[in-house]
Amino acid sequence: MASGPGGSGGGDDRSNTAIITRTRTRTKRPSLYRVLLLNDDYTPMEFVVLVVERFFNKSHEDAYQIMMHVHHNGVGECGVFTYEVAETKVTQVMDFARKHQHPLQCVMEKK
Repeated sequence: MASGPGGSGGGDDRSNTAIITRTRTRTKRPSLYRVLLLNDDYTPMEFVVLVVERFFNKSHEDAYQIMMHVHHNGVGECGVFTYEVAETKVTQVMDFARKHQHPLQCVMEKK
């Protein structure tokens, strides 16, 4: 009886072992973007607080602090998100502001 590969009896003493290499793929962390509100002289402070509460899930106190920061410094950060989430938040805020006839500006910038 002839023996198959790896068996004894063939004149070859090499075993049929294969080396399997596993490639590790490192997933790159997505770039993050800051979503910023810009100050203007027309949008009511209460509306800005509402926007921050509604679209950025902040408490009333945190939303008020962000609004005051925007008011005093001209710009304020509402959160840091991946590109798609940041883009969606900017669009939602801008649409909501236009719907309520306010010139509030919301932008995103790479962190």
